Amino acid sequence: QVQPVESGGGLVQAGGSLRLSCAASGRTFSSHAAGWLRQAPGKEREFVAAINWSGGVTYYADSVKGRFTISRDNAKNTVYLQMNSLKSEDTDVYYCAAARTIRVITTVYEYDYWGQGTQVTVSS
Repeated sequence: QVQPVESGGGLVQAGGSLRLSCAASGRTFSSHAAGWLRQAPGKEREFVAAINWSGGVTYYADSVKGRFTISRDNAKNTVYLQMNSLKSEDTDVYYCAAARTIRVITTVYEYDYWGQGTQVTVSS
């Protein structure tokens, strides 16, 4: 069993940066794929970024490519999302998720474990 817990959300001005962290319990987290997804009120949850078990493979939604970077430190059981050049349309609740596979996962329904979410608000 893996339980992700997000932190690092908050309020930032457009053009600014934030780093989200996802600390996961469970000794097998290093063998799980991980990802960040986001959801606005009344909208479906959407994929943002994903990373494979080792951190050697990453994938991004087109809307964040070049601005966001996903990384992981398996010694700390933690996944990060560095968000730069933030825009007002990045305002959402951001969720960390893990999947019982070593490959990159880019579809919402394939994730098995979810955190509670952290709010990111970008003011224009």
